Amino acid sequence: MSQTTISKVTEGTITFEEIQEIVKTKSVELLHLQFVDIEGILKHVTVTVEQLEDVVEGKMMFDGSSIKGFSPINKSDLYLLPDLNTFAVLPWTVEEGYAEARFLCSVKNPDGTLFEGDTRNVLKNTVARAAEQGYTISVGPELEFFLFEADEKGNPTVTLHDNAGYFEPSPKDLGERVRLEIYRALKAMGFTIEASHHEVAEGQHEINFKYADVLSAADKATTYKWVVKTIAGKYGLHATFMPKPVFGINGSGMHVNMSFFKDGENAFFDPSDKAQLSEAAYQFIAGLIENVKSFTAVTNPLVNSYKRLVPGYEAPCYIAWSASNRSALIRIPAKRGLATRVELRCPDPSANPYLAFAVIAAAGLEGIEKGLTAPAPVEADIFHMSEAEREERGIENLPGSLETAVAALENGTIGRATLGDHVYDEYVALKKAEWDSYRTAVHTWELVNYQAKF
Repeated sequence: MSQTTISKVTEGTITFEEIQEIVKTKSVELLHLQFVDIEGILKHVTVTVEQLEDVVEGKMMFDGSSIKGFSPINKSDLYLLPDLNTFAVLPWTVEEGYAEARFLCSVKNPDGTLFEGDTRNVLKNTVARAAEQGYTISVGPELEFFLFEADEKGNPTVTLHDNAGYFEPSPKDLGERVRLEIYRALKAMGFTIEASHHEVAEGQHEINFKYADVLSAADKATTYKWVVKTIAGKYGLHATFMPKPVFGINGSGMHVNMSFFKDGENAFFDPSDKAQLSEAAYQFIAGLIENVKSFTAVTNPLVNSYKRLVPGYEAPCYIAWSASNRSALIRIPAKRGLATRVELRCPDPSANPYLAFAVIAAAGLEGIEKGLTAPAPVEADIFHMSEAEREERGIENLPGSLETAVAALENGTIGRATLGDHVYDEYVALKKAEWDSYRTAVHTWELVNYQAKF
């Protein structure tokens, strides 16, 4: 294969020759070509290493009509275009003389154009839009998860793995050994891990990895969820990124830390400002506040997401910003300079990272493009304000249900403009069907409260 051909499909810094050398050195025999459906659920097809050149040239075809949110059956042929920079040997497969590896892929049409139903391509479009304004986007996501005991068949139970609390060590933190193996696997796959700890709720954990450009960050978030689940399974556990798996304790969030850079400098930093924030940072914040109701159905995509976004469990449900206040929806962490960033605290880890990061970046970019003005920051504890006080301060609520969130998505403009017609239409239809299924089902709570009484 010519170097010219390779350069057309290479999105990262690793070269085809380097991949060939790793394949040889590590005795890689199988390649997993991975991509996500509209919900961000990882899919893959496995081929032998002898097909590496065809893989890299984007010649591997699959049936798009079998993937949720993709193609109708009469236009089902799609192709996988690997991002060479996502190549990684899977450390849990390595044994003497054998290993497996993976690529994350974008999806393309038979004519070579990018498939508009691929959510990775949606994020690429947002990256291109920001680039037109001279910006690159940097993201550091923080994904929490729970560990539950699994039964003898590997199915999840409702028994939490431990009853430890925030930052507690062993012996109460029974997940320490699991997190260590997750850390080792992620490190072997190219992650830089910054912290690992037990979270606030029983059985809840968090492993933080270093920020990256927004596309790489979405790739890493997708990989992270897969690795966490895979390693947990080896310990007879089930890891879930469900936002609120247990009533009465904290749910899991995916705080999204985002910065815009221009000419190598952090565009959100201004040392002359009182808060050391630039005009672009304030406009970005204003764009988030203006659009957050319209994109919550993307960042918080499940019926269950709205069981987390309630007062009393640290999850933000009020639309406000602050330089440090953790009860606010938008927070500005203390570090400045190159580390200046805006943290959006409502997203949860069930979201498709490609879509979530796309709508957040697009909302902030709209604020910059329109020169929007951010409201005054709120430094008081919003959780303990009365409804009247919040109303007096003009602090609104996030949508309270998936139904309300989808209606806000339809009434706004940020969704269709960012996702494109294909993904937008498929996503709205999917979420309406999900809500209708929930609405019409008879739940245990109803049986407990009504069956005997009436």
